[in-house]
Amino acid sequence: MENGVIEFDVGLGGGDDGIDIEPSNDDVDMPDGSSNDANSLGSGSGETSFSVGVYIPEGDHDLEPCEGMEFESEEAAKAFYNSYARRVGFSTRVSSSRRSRKDGAIIQRSFVCAKEGFRNLNEKRTMDREIKRPRTVTRVGCKASLSVKIQESGKWLVSGFVKEHNHDLVPPDQVHCLRSHRQISGPAKTLIDTLQAAGMGPRRIMSVLIKEYGGISRVGFTEVDCRNYMRNSRQRNMEGDIQLLLDYLKQKQSENLNFFYAVQGDEDQYTGNVFWADPKSRSDYSHFGDTVTFDTTYRSNRYRLPFAPFTGLNHHGQPVLFGCAFLMNESEASFVWLFKTWLEAISGRSPVSITTEHDGVIRSAITQVFPNTRHRFCKWHMFKQCQEKLSHVLLQHPQFEAAFYKSVNLSESTDEFESCWHSLADKYDLRDHKWLQAIYEDRKQWVPVYLRDTFFAEMSVTQRSDSMNSYFDGYVNASTNLNQFFKLYEKALESRHEKEVKADFDTMNASPVLKTPSPMEKQVSEFYTRKIFARFQEELVSTLTFMALKVDDDEEVISYQVSKYGEEHRAYHVKFNVLEMRATCSCQMFEFSGLLCRHVLAVFRVTNVLTLPSHYILKRWTRNAKSSVTLEERVSDPYQSYLESHTVRYNTLRHEAFKFVEEGAESIDSYNVAMAALAEASNKVALGLKSEGKSSLTNDRMRDVSARIGFQANQCTAEVPGSSGQQLSEDDMDRKINELFVDLERANRKCEVYRTNLLSLMKDVEDHKQRLSVEVQNIKLSLKDSL
Repeated sequence: MENGVIEFDVGLGGGDDGIDIEPSNDDVDMPDGSSNDANSLGSGSGETSFSVGVYIPEGDHDLEPCEGMEFESEEAAKAFYNSYARRVGFSTRVSSSRRSRKDGAIIQRSFVCAKEGFRNLNEKRTMDREIKRPRTVTRVGCKASLSVKIQESGKWLVSGFVKEHNHDLVPPDQVHCLRSHRQISGPAKTLIDTLQAAGMGPRRIMSVLIKEYGGISRVGFTEVDCRNYMRNSRQRNMEGDIQLLLDYLKQKQSENLNFFYAVQGDEDQYTGNVFWADPKSRSDYSHFGDTVTFDTTYRSNRYRLPFAPFTGLNHHGQPVLFGCAFLMNESEASFVWLFKTWLEAISGRSPVSITTEHDGVIRSAITQVFPNTRHRFCKWHMFKQCQEKLSHVLLQHPQFEAAFYKSVNLSESTDEFESCWHSLADKYDLRDHKWLQAIYEDRKQWVPVYLRDTFFAEMSVTQRSDSMNSYFDGYVNASTNLNQFFKLYEKALESRHEKEVKADFDTMNASPVLKTPSPMEKQVSEFYTRKIFARFQEELVSTLTFMALKVDDDEEVISYQVSKYGEEHRAYHVKFNVLEMRATCSCQMFEFSGLLCRHVLAVFRVTNVLTLPSHYILKRWTRNAKSSVTLEERVSDPYQSYLESHTVRYNTLRHEAFKFVEEGAESIDSYNVAMAALAEASNKVALGLKSEGKSSLTNDRMRDVSARIGFQANQCTAEVPGSSGQQLSEDDMDRKINELFVDLERANRKCEVYRTNLLSLMKDVEDHKQRLSVEVQNIKLSLKDSL
């Protein structure tokens, strides 16, 4: 009989001088819950290729095993039995073996049906630990098997074969689901790698494979196998390239000692987590580190890259980088290590607020490392999860999504939100929905109405922050590996820096167009950057459509109800402290974004506040956010100081006058007394205005000057010729006092002029430095482009 021979490169065992029995290793729990069935390649195993040298009678492809058959190797026998099992409809595995006592080589093997024997549920390895994912029991005591042993010739002989099974066999269209027949072929792996590099996920890749091979049964493996192969492939690639990252970071630190990096554990035996922050990131944090986003979307979205940058917003509202991390291990301990390491890199100064995805592990780590930092879950991740978790509701009720969005974003108070939320839950029968209940319990960490009292540097509670998942977008993508990452990372840094330089240049060299004659608009246009001024200007212009109605006057604090014309039912409440020039609004926009809202500005308009008080101009939003000149010095322009002090005096007098009017109008007698007092006060004010020196002094300065004059008056006899120690007359004393008042006022005016000139000079120097910096950066970029 002629035989077709297919040769394989697997070494043979030999020798039969003694026998050791090797127990089966078939019932071992694998990480993905699989068992050690023969030829199980679904999770990326089977990388070693081999071929069998089985003798198959020519033309007889349905040959059944029988005693006496010979095979060139053990692997050939296993492959033959597995091929037979595929035709019949069952899965195989290796059961037991015998080894030679002389050299330990395997001399006998038994291959059995995967349903052979019974699983021992009381094994020692399961007695002392809780099994989180109990596996289904598949063993039913099947006796089907094939036993082979090696001969002196080196060939393997079938010494035993049991054909009968005690269970139903699998039909041909389901055979591909059996573990021993789930194999990812070389061409399939190549196609998976290509599609994975293009950014496709396991589900879409399986769809392509099914179409390519003409059906799921012809693909030869399941989506679980594809997913496991992709995961293991990514892991192998990362581990192979991780040394490149460490070499890159070492080189950067050698070039600049301010470059910071750290590896969790020893560099030779690290856990896979790496953090680094370049000098610019550390410097930018000192200016804009009040609010931070820990962006973990790169490890959870289609990119599947374990990359997590710390980002924020600069004075132009652009994304700015504070540090980066690679997270191969995402345990709570790893996040605690990462946050502590980052805190070390930023000199131990915790941010005011931090935004992350909705993750319990990250929340626990932040609570431990940043106990005083306000932690917020990204609202837009919540909306994205809503589309996934409540897809059945969205399909049945398309209007649900708009109602959900409105209840979250447009609620003006916690009571309003609670009411809207419970109404939605009742209307769409979602009271018992686990995910919806879970995010409701966490509402104080993602619903805007609970977070407006904390600074997050966002211009609107309904718009997404530009810093979220955008710093490296357009550079890092699904096909990025570590070898490519460094170049793309540096390109992203260069591009972001260039955009910041361009925004600085536009702010310094292009004056914004003013839309109102308001001194406040002109004032802030000289401080804010171009983008921030445009946002403030929008609020200022909007005040023209708002009305501010005084509803309460509690001495120093006046309460106003502010509403848009025609929308009096939707009013905002503003409290204004006249003496301190401080206002708070129920919308809390200033607390949330650092810019005053249109409601407070409307109150300023009706109370004659002509300039914006300096405590409402945050330095982080100004064009000199990175400058050493403090904002308080910069706002001391004489004209602006005059307007602001005039406003304070005006409001204080008006406040006191209103109280006087209310009391004076109580009766005829009080009215007559009030009118007489007003007449007398009018005469005194007129007399005071005639004395230019006295009228320009404040009460505090008057007391201070009077004390100095009293000291000098005691020495007047020594200063007047011919006095011989005698005291001056009352007229001479008044004349001397007036002269001192005039001299002192002149000195104060000169000091004010000198101080104004000095601040103006400092401002010019600072502006000139910024222009030079912008020009230098432009020259560098042009030289780099030309090279």
